[in-house]
Amino acid sequence: MKIKLLAVGKTDDKNLIQLIDVYQKRLKHYVKFEIEVIPDIKNAKNLSEAQQKEKEGELILSKLQNTDQLILLDDKGKHYTSIEFSNFLQKKMNSGIKQLVLVIGGPYGFSDAVYKKANGKLSLSKMTFSHQMIRLFIVEQIYRGYTILKNEPYHHE
Repeated sequence: MKIKLLAVGKTDDKNLIQLIDVYQKRLKHYVKFEIEVIPDIKNAKNLSEAQQKEKEGELILSKLQNTDQLILLDDKGKHYTSIEFSNFLQKKMNSGIKQLVLVIGGPYGFSDAVYKKANGKLSLSKMTFSHQMIRLFIVEQIYRGYTILKNEPYHHE
């Protein structure tokens, strides 16, 4: 199985980029993983919230293959402990899917079309975080999940 993280908008903070790179490199030992950034919508300030979600949604959907399993990072998604998330990853691997796609949407969330296409929603917290920080958190949690599955000493209960 391959995991792709799709994210709307680039990360400006060099420190976050560095930390994301650390976990992305660590992940290479466990799974094929990539991050694909969908550029910010041009002239977004001239668009309504709904129009911006619609345009971002079209770009997100254009990046998907028919066989992809799509999971949205959404504040109304399912909450997991790190161990439960590692079990979620194991179930996805066991199911034989080719690619698991996790998506971080834009500032207003996802369009209806993206919600309809999704196979599930995942929430990292009840708190709100910047979209840039969420990238680091999900990459670290994927790494943590694989170390749990391999019984490696990174995670402590």
